Amino acid sequence: MADQAQSDAFSDPTSPGEDERSGNVAPTSSPGRSDLPPFEDESELHGGDGLVEEEEDGEELFGDRLERDYQPIPELDRYAREGLDDDDYDSMDPEARVAAERAMRKRDREEGLAQGRMRPDLLYEDSDDEQERPARRRKIAERAAEGVEDDGEMMESIENLEDMKGHTVREWVSMAAPRLEIYNRFKNFLFNFVDNKGHNLYAAKIKQMCEANKESLVVDYNILASHEQVLAFFLPEAPAEMLTIFDEAAKEVVLSMFPKYQQIAKEIHVRIAELPLVEELRTLRQLHLNQLIRTSGVVTSSTGILPQLSMIKYDCPKCGFVLGPFYQNQNQEVRPGTCPECQSTGPFAINMEQTLYKNYQRITIQESPGKVAAGRLPRSKDAVLLGDLVDSCKPGDEIELTGTYHNNYDGSLNTSNGFPVFATVIQANYITKRDDKMAVASLTDEDIKTIVSLSKDERIGERIFASIAPSIYGHEDIKRALALTLFGGEAKNPGDKHKVRGDINVLLCGDPGTAKSQFLKYMEKTAPRAVFTTGQGASAVGLTAYVQKNPVSREWTLEAGALVLADKGVCIIDEFDKMNDADRTSIHEAMEQQSISISKAGIVTSLQARCSIIAAANPIGGRYNTSLTFSENVDLTEPILSRFDILCVVRDTVDPVQDELLARFVVSSHMRHHPANADKEEGQKIELPNTSGLEKIPQEILKKYIIYAKEKVHPKLHHMDQDKVAKMYSDLRRESMVTGSIPITVRHIESVIRMAEAHARIHLHEYVTEEDVNMSIRVMLESFIDTQKYSVMRSMKKNFSRYLTFRRDNNELLLFIIKQLAQEQMSFHRTRYGTEQEIIEISEKDLADKARQINIHNLSAFYDCPAFKANKFTHDSNRKMIVQTI
Repeated sequence: MADQAQSDAFSDPTSPGEDERSGNVAPTSSPGRSDLPPFEDESELHGGDGLVEEEEDGEELFGDRLERDYQPIPELDRYAREGLDDDDYDSMDPEARVAAERAMRKRDREEGLAQGRMRPDLLYEDSDDEQERPARRRKIAERAAEGVEDDGEMMESIENLEDMKGHTVREWVSMAAPRLEIYNRFKNFLFNFVDNKGHNLYAAKIKQMCEANKESLVVDYNILASHEQVLAFFLPEAPAEMLTIFDEAAKEVVLSMFPKYQQIAKEIHVRIAELPLVEELRTLRQLHLNQLIRTSGVVTSSTGILPQLSMIKYDCPKCGFVLGPFYQNQNQEVRPGTCPECQSTGPFAINMEQTLYKNYQRITIQESPGKVAAGRLPRSKDAVLLGDLVDSCKPGDEIELTGTYHNNYDGSLNTSNGFPVFATVIQANYITKRDDKMAVASLTDEDIKTIVSLSKDERIGERIFASIAPSIYGHEDIKRALALTLFGGEAKNPGDKHKVRGDINVLLCGDPGTAKSQFLKYMEKTAPRAVFTTGQGASAVGLTAYVQKNPVSREWTLEAGALVLADKGVCIIDEFDKMNDADRTSIHEAMEQQSISISKAGIVTSLQARCSIIAAANPIGGRYNTSLTFSENVDLTEPILSRFDILCVVRDTVDPVQDELLARFVVSSHMRHHPANADKEEGQKIELPNTSGLEKIPQEILKKYIIYAKEKVHPKLHHMDQDKVAKMYSDLRRESMVTGSIPITVRHIESVIRMAEAHARIHLHEYVTEEDVNMSIRVMLESFIDTQKYSVMRSMKKNFSRYLTFRRDNNELLLFIIKQLAQEQMSFHRTRYGTEQEIIEISEKDLADKARQINIHNLSAFYDCPAFKANKFTHDSNRKMIVQTI
């Protein structure tokens, strides 16, 4: 029987034919001789003794006639003689055999090129060095043993990694050879990078990471770009692939330094910091998809921490076989089709014990209010936090987020829009908070050296007071109060039973147009952590906390208000008098106990609100009436007034000289800060009063000074003069009962202690000294006396003069006295003659009598000081008169 398979095999001139019955090998005809018949008589294939039956059916591999197909057929078991070489040859020596094989390979290569084809195994055999082939095979075998796949590309070291041979970056870094080169280069970068001081930077960072049992290694993009330009070029274009390679390399480096660290952290994540280009949320477009981006915003909401499938295993319910592991990605779910053991199609049950999870959290970030264009609404974007990034920020934090901009399918968008639309999400890689940037850890050695050298200045206190809000003229008492608030006292909690706050609360009250709101805005920019709100727009729940139902889980959740968000910072409330009484009473607990108790919707808890409160209020009727007490001027209750440590009353008094100086200062400030004069110093810079000879501290250094002092300095009260405080308290309490103004309570003793600690912290002192106590008593008395009626104020200043004159320059005191004398003379002249006086003359004897009351006997230095001349006073020694020209 002739079979069709044999016919097909022998009729193909290019394929080697093998007779399945006799084991003889038919020769392969050369490419040029394809017209030769394989048999002597081709008709024999169709002839014969009726042996060919059902030739369409071919070989019968099953059935009764199976063996008939393999019986010998002498008529067909004959091959063409042409092309067969039956001659005997002598054996060849090795050199001749190598030469013959080389010639045969060359011939086959030429014939293959002529046919338009080439065998893949001949690609790398064009070398005369026969040692290359075993070396290459050995390298491929080693790579296969390491589990690295061979994709047929060149596996040797790639020197020119940036030559992508026409591939995209994502395709190129996914290939085995470039992937291996990137892996080795990043590993060498971590091992060998040395900074300017000769320190192995990343070895130290890995050590710090392992000491803290963390799994995130922060790599500065700028450092990476300066040493491995190609990696820095690939990273933003293919972040998912590159970060996977980086993580593997970092893990190997960590395990080479700490071999047992895998028992603590299964994975090591490389976090990319300081990506140069910062994109705004509203500028993200299709161009940024699947790219590494850096953006900033405020966290508005965050979900709870949920488990996300990382590696899943299934149980087959029929045979009990464990399927898997199946590694899940962010975009789609991987499910098994059938059980390899029993071919069951499921359904399969998840094996809870062997399935691995990772942390998952979703946050929403919104554009910062200051970066939103006028008339636009702020935009927001969702971000996904995985692994150890969860809970790295909370609502209210202003963050910078580095991550991969992804798209994911959202069915609701397609339903509403009617065509395929994708939602976008940022998969976070690195998060840094604005507060963290101002942490002590962020201060360099140079910063700390500058801070310590500043603290050794004898007049550092006056310099800091003068550096608060330098663009606002005057108001030294307010600047002093705000400086003490920024530094703050020391909180105490003996035995966790009785907590005493260390934060200082300040209330600014006075006439409109006296820069109260400007002071608050300055504090918002300067304080390390500040939350700004207004009384008209703030409700009780907005200030404390509120309960809302989660739309996803349908559970009641607690959302933080302004006071909770300002924890360990400053809460600034403008228009304090516009708040409702019910809303204002809600902050009583927060101001003294520094906690907020919630009992709503079955949630009973207490939240921390450890913050200073700086409030600004307008008096009843708009202007402050000095003939009334403070309580009559301000519509605030006594309980809330007693919770403020410092009350600053701002009066808009008419003084021709001061008004002229103020106008000059404002005009000069506008001229110097005009955009057209940004690089020029136009106009004469007017000195602020009482700051002559004081060098102001730059605002950036002042912020760092505040952070360093609050974190590193904790003043103690061992050497405090208790008798002086007790005497001052008893005198002050007696006066408050007589005048009927604001009540003096025990809280004011604590206020004196807090301000003394804050003053010691300004000087970086470890102990509270007598000087700190004297300054705090002076601030307390000035606060109390300013709230009195004008008639009471003069007598109280005289009674407490020994406290009020502390650390005051004699020239400042004398200037205050001479201004009072000039004001009295102007009032007398206006009352007597009904006209304004342009030249005011004051007797030298009157000034000397007043100065003698405060123990100042020498006035000659005062006549030569700049403040005397700045206020347009001249001394006529012949007439012994002091003349002021208005």
